[in-house]
Amino acid sequence: MRSMTRREFVGRSLAVGGALAAVAPYSRILGANDSIRMGMVGLGSTVKIGGRGKADLREFRRIPGVRIAALCDVDRSILDAEGKACEAQGEKVEAYIDVRRLLDSRAVDAISIATPNHWHALATVWACQAGKDVHVQKPASHNIYEGRKMVEAMRKHGRIVQASAGPRSATGFGEAYAYIREGHLGRVLLARGINYKPRMSIGKVEGPRPIPEAIDYDLWSGPAPVLPLRREFLHYDWHWFWSYGNGDLGNMGIHYMDACRWALGAQTLPERVISIGGRFGYDDDGETPNTQIAFLDYRPAPIIFEVRGLPKDRGFLAGGWERRAGETMDRYRDIQIGAVIHCEGGTVINNKAFDREGKPIREFQPANEDLLVNFIQAVRSRKSSDLATDALQGHLSAALVHLANISYRVGRVTPGVGIRAASEGEKEFAEAFDRFRTHLDANGIDIETTPPVIGARLRFDPEKERFVGPGSERANPLLAREYRRPFVVPEEV
Repeated sequence: MRSMTRREFVGRSLAVGGALAAVAPYSRILGANDSIRMGMVGLGSTVKIGGRGKADLREFRRIPGVRIAALCDVDRSILDAEGKACEAQGEKVEAYIDVRRLLDSRAVDAISIATPNHWHALATVWACQAGKDVHVQKPASHNIYEGRKMVEAMRKHGRIVQASAGPRSATGFGEAYAYIREGHLGRVLLARGINYKPRMSIGKVEGPRPIPEAIDYDLWSGPAPVLPLRREFLHYDWHWFWSYGNGDLGNMGIHYMDACRWALGAQTLPERVISIGGRFGYDDDGETPNTQIAFLDYRPAPIIFEVRGLPKDRGFLAGGWERRAGETMDRYRDIQIGAVIHCEGGTVINNKAFDREGKPIREFQPANEDLLVNFIQAVRSRKSSDLATDALQGHLSAALVHLANISYRVGRVTPGVGIRAASEGEKEFAEAFDRFRTHLDANGIDIETTPPVIGARLRFDPEKERFVGPGSERANPLLAREYRRPFVVPEEV
């Protein structure tokens, strides 16, 4: 396998122009014994933390009847390394820097997208237009507009589009939620998502960093503006910048935001949202909050989501909490991540049911396949109904993340009595705020002197997917973004 040189890439890109608009979509009719030829878009990082794309490549490779046919990454060093690894496995793969060139290929039936979030929707729409099926990593979209366009593209072009979320795989969550719906624990009162995963500072640079020579930064930026690189670690740390990522809520939190909505059986978006948070404990280049609570007002049972970005207490801070590029705090045993569904007769915590006294009732075992196996099964059956989660489910859950983040982004730093006033009227949210405050106190942070951002209390029209009422003039522009041609998620997909 040989990757293109920069000169070859530039020449081909100029020749292609708006390639996908001009090329007729190609979709192969699969026989029962035909291999499904996967194109892997976005391979991850060069450091030891690897990347979701590399993990998906390994998982797809293990599924019978699947062949890795193409790789795509804007970082030529990663592309070359993974190409050589595929060759060592006996796989003949095509290599691409530009996803548009991959989508032109008749040697690819479906793609797996593990790029930064800001590329998810555009790559999905282009793939549907090109006659390819799509597995896209979480969160499905970078903003609410994009998520809806992914759904429209899936339906218009008759493609199989799976939007990944961890609980939808073989976890037992679905079986636990079926148990709730059968009435064993009474009425659902509250769905609470928790993401207590401390993350170290990403550091602070003195000025723009040089772009690594191996990276085509114009393509990396894609739909986003081409901005100076103001972070030490280009890969992964994009999660904490609004132009590319959606913060901790959209990184790990999305899994359990999806679980909460799934447990409620909600197939629309809520009518009210408010979020409180901030970036506490260090001064770095990150933009997104590292500690956050959100209230999503589904009736009669709301979702409350809590993100804690600092350790359990400041004792951990004194124990060598230095930053290493890309590392997280997985080694600390007190981390809690998941979904807690509070019912009249007990609770379900992830895949386990408990009575009102906290005694275990049942642990649910999965009866479904892992997500990537499920995707391949649906590609063969050509039935979106076979998917454990499709573009619509991905859109709705990602939109909850976006709603909470929009409330935060149009909010204001508010000291004193305004903090308590923000949580009044919802008992569960007030309790979440007390936990928020206690967590910061344990880390030596006084919110009276270091106040959080109090997000706007926003109303939302789920049918039109737009904000209404006070604050909507500031919130609605964040439903989408200004796109940079030719990387535009179109109105007409």
